[in-house]
Amino acid sequence: MTPLLQGSRLDLRVLCDADADGPYPGWLNDPLVCAGNSHGVWPYSREMAREFIARSRQTRDALTLAMVVRDDGRHIGNISLQALQAANRSAEFAVLLGDRTAWGQGYGLEAARLIVAHGFDNLNLHRIHCGTFADNQAMLALARKLGMQQEGLRRQAVYKHGAWLDVVEFGLLRDEFVRT
Repeated sequence: MTPLLQGSRLDLRVLCDADADGPYPGWLNDPLVCAGNSHGVWPYSREMAREFIARSRQTRDALTLAMVVRDDGRHIGNISLQALQAANRSAEFAVLLGDRTAWGQGYGLEAARLIVAHGFDNLNLHRIHCGTFADNQAMLALARKLGMQQEGLRRQAVYKHGAWLDVVEFGLLRDEFVRT
């Protein structure tokens, strides 16, 4: 499948039906993968993945792409600009790096820079934002490396793992984004 965006090591492509038959559904059932996100509360099935993939190809409210390592073709995660608002020219950034063997190798940052640049340059966005659990050190670091500014804190906004978690809110404006 032809990638929509290409980095130095990654291709970002549209999700396809075959992704539901790969490791992707399992990521959303993996407690370590889901520790820093809102997934993992309900079981996630291959059929649910197929339905999500079908919806993702039909909507203009979100752009969800598979992160694929170019050298070996591994689908290691998904990245998206979601809650796209044309009138406000804004979107919410989200990333799921599901393949634990890919953690700590800079793939999330590479993919994030690609999709954020696409959002500003091709989707004509003015603002991209995200929120993450206050204890999600990897996502906090990623937001900061993208140049996002902390805009707020939603106190005890999420109940997960038997505890209330704060959500840290970040935002990035088009003229603040540094392309590398």
